[in-house]
Amino acid sequence: MGRRILFAGGRVIDPETGLDAVWDVLVRAGRIEAVAAPGELPAAGAEVRDVRGLVVAPGFIDLHSHTNSLAGQWLQLCDGVTTALELEIGAVPVSAAAARARREGRAVHFGFSASWAVARMRVLGGVHPRGGFGDFQDHVADAEWQRPATRQEIASIIAVLDEQLHDGGIGIGVAAGYAPYFGPDEYEAVATLAQQRGVPVFTHARDLREVRPDTPIDGAEEIVRAARRTGARMHFCHLHSSSARHIPRVLDLVGQAQADGAPVSVEAYPYGAGMTTIGAAFLDADGLARRGLQVTDLVHAASGERLLSLDRLEQLRREDPGALVLMDNLYEDRPADFAMMLSVQRHPGAMIASDAMPLTYAQTYSRNSTASQSPAPAPEGPPAWPIAGDARTHPRTAGTFTKAIRLLHRGAGEALISVIERATLAPARLLEGAVPGMRRKGRVQAGCDADLIAFDPATVTDTATYRRSTSPASGMPFVVVGGELVIDGGTLNRDVRSGRQVAGSV
Repeated sequence: MGRRILFAGGRVIDPETGLDAVWDVLVRAGRIEAVAAPGELPAAGAEVRDVRGLVVAPGFIDLHSHTNSLAGQWLQLCDGVTTALELEIGAVPVSAAAARARREGRAVHFGFSASWAVARMRVLGGVHPRGGFGDFQDHVADAEWQRPATRQEIASIIAVLDEQLHDGGIGIGVAAGYAPYFGPDEYEAVATLAQQRGVPVFTHARDLREVRPDTPIDGAEEIVRAARRTGARMHFCHLHSSSARHIPRVLDLVGQAQADGAPVSVEAYPYGAGMTTIGAAFLDADGLARRGLQVTDLVHAASGERLLSLDRLEQLRREDPGALVLMDNLYEDRPADFAMMLSVQRHPGAMIASDAMPLTYAQTYSRNSTASQSPAPAPEGPPAWPIAGDARTHPRTAGTFTKAIRLLHRGAGEALISVIERATLAPARLLEGAVPGMRRKGRVQAGCDADLIAFDPATVTDTATYRRSTSPASGMPFVVVGGELVIDGGTLNRDVRSGRQVAGSV
């Protein structure tokens, strides 16, 4: 029969049906068996968890996570994430990335898009990818993959992407901002393939015209134009970090396209600072100046060093281009910046996604050299919990969804069911055309997957900061992944590996 768990007396929220009432939820063999009024479901033979005073909701679906280590997954679980998908960068080969995840075991469900950037690295740069974020880190600064492609090369890139969609990819990830001068015709060819295969495109936009006047096309306009011309579902990744103080103009553009019926969606995380690889095309001296940033707005993640000179920046970019760096885009303590950041979170239909980053580990370090951490190896053996103090990441890895509840629900007064929908049903619906299995996620209904969370909306919160970036969120006492209690009464069960692949149907 499988394990039966009865969650009794919780405030059940299902964003699809609008249910928001005190009900019981019965889980068996990885699925929700029944949802009913208190006392109506048989408790015999079931493990009972008293969740009175807690909200029972679908587990959060993170469309944008680069965290593949167990320690990173545990941080996301404490934040309520039960499905963490690598869709902005993606992978090539998808099958290799999925096989590694199955071999290592995952505490959350996982899936990958077909990576446009890595496909370009393969076609233009002769790279032999292994399948994973490390491929992107290792070659992000290589000039060859960033150049405009010929018509024949574009055809080869499209062929690689098509192959990866047939190999289980659940969309196409386009890191356009990392190759700012590739041709707009190539982007439209990618969108055309996506429309033909019925999958979304997840785009890190190239620079806006305000930032790079010589850009081949404005990054936001490119996404909207592709949606209008091809009919493909175009998803704008972390709109606020790509748009910075031009957010009002970009939101107006997107909002008009949505009003006209163009299939465009957006996501955001509730933090002002970003994180990326230091070798990114937009982090050279010219790129910083175009953005109105100073070199002192950058912090080397592994060492905690705030950069003080352009010479130091260029040394790090040259010696360790895949190293992770924090970048100040908007300042949350400035009212105007905070309001712009929140405006993206509250845009109609906007989704919450973390852009969770890999953990990087501090190493022997000198200000005259670089830490060789691209990517840094984790310590040998099972990860410690709580996570060891030498591990660093962006706080969004640990606190995106609980911070969104704190800011949007408790702070801005948005209905809790609306905040939950942005993190559950909305991303499930975005993907369910390409991934039929997503029709069973993001919902609390009989027959749906048993991916559930239970929390107190008055107290659940993020605790991670830029200095204490691996501090787990608090107030998430129950998290269920695939019918298994990964967090039970506030205790993390580190041996549970119930995550399964979310694969496409092309």
